[in-house]
Amino acid sequence: MTETSEPPVHRTRILADLTPLRSSPDYRRLWFGNTVSWIGQGMTALAVSLQVYDITGSAFSVGLIGFCSLVPLVVFGLYGGAVADTVDRRKLGLFSALGSFSLAVVLMAATFAGIENVGLLYAIVALQAVCFALNAPARSSMIARLLPPEQLPAANALSSMTSTTGALVGPMLGGLIVGWWGYRAAYTVDALTFTASLYAMWRLPSMLPDREEGARKRASVLDGLRFLAGRPNLRMTFLSDLCAMVLAHPRALFPVVAIVWYGGDARTTGMLVAAPALGALLGGVFSGWLGRVRLHGLAVLLAVGGWGAAIAVFGLTRHLWLGLLFLAIAGCADTVSMVFRNTMLQAAVPDEMRGRLQGVFIVVVAGGPRLGDFLAGSAAQLTSPAVAVVGGGAACVVAVSLLALKWRGFARYDARDPQP
Repeated sequence: MTETSEPPVHRTRILADLTPLRSSPDYRRLWFGNTVSWIGQGMTALAVSLQVYDITGSAFSVGLIGFCSLVPLVVFGLYGGAVADTVDRRKLGLFSALGSFSLAVVLMAATFAGIENVGLLYAIVALQAVCFALNAPARSSMIARLLPPEQLPAANALSSMTSTTGALVGPMLGGLIVGWWGYRAAYTVDALTFTASLYAMWRLPSMLPDREEGARKRASVLDGLRFLAGRPNLRMTFLSDLCAMVLAHPRALFPVVAIVWYGGDARTTGMLVAAPALGALLGGVFSGWLGRVRLHGLAVLLAVGGWGAAIAVFGLTRHLWLGLLFLAIAGCADTVSMVFRNTMLQAAVPDEMRGRLQGVFIVVVAGGPRLGDFLAGSAAQLTSPAVAVVGGGAACVVAVSLLALKWRGFARYDARDPQP
């Protein structure tokens, strides 16, 4: 009776598949801890930006916060992946989470002590980025050990909801808390939320990387890059994402677009920034169908092409709500792409290499949008915002199509037989 009743439920599933949360207590704790800590980090990110501006009155000083986090993420992302392939990933995740917690406590203590030092804030932001660069490869590498392969798409969809919830809810809560109770309260809440992530890591079992007999105990970053260079399907997951994030990433133009296209103000800019995140969150909420997709490579190509097309159409609109709709569609497409790219990295990569590939993933995710901001701003300065946005979206579609023609096997990648 059970076997005959399950398929219809599976076929009609629309909302996110919660099977990973039900089947694995370790994954459930990890997901909950990450969700809570992401919200806390979103609060702190906004609070630090506000505090730096309060101290300096300089937009340039606020912009330097991004630079202070980008450099450690790029440098230590690759290194963190190599460390995750060398040591017990549970210990690495625990100690790096403890480091982030300690930095949150320092930030809280500094505000209670009345210390207003921009250099200290920059240093804490940079060190937090180092901890994240060490923690993320270890945490991502664990998921494939906690869940069976068929549950990985659902798990990655749930993870996308974690990050987008943090990006949406964290800054909103941070603004409210800072406005009502000040920076002390915001940093205190962040420190408290980190205890959930610490508890989740503490309860995990030991997770040493699985190595082939005779393999070196110390993992090499260069070996990871060589492995990636010889695996066309895995390489395409990064190249396709770069098409979207570098060529069609108009975030830097939102303040200009809000005024010039829509006659708006800062609130309009906030709506433009929130629309892709909201679309990404909805993509995660309504992700139940993703588990039935087997051609993951083709899904990535279509999602990245969908992102580019939605951005191009956004560049042609001059009605705010229509523009917001296409930005939300782009965000939803990004979630689909992220789910399957992550799943391929987890399923097609040997466990001994997972940390290093996740390290490369962090570098691409951190560096790609920053390059996209620079390219969009430069193109708009040389031409116009409309040309930069529409041209970037069209370039993304063309570039990912050319990549698909160059490596045709990627579109045939089958989750039932994952080949790197």
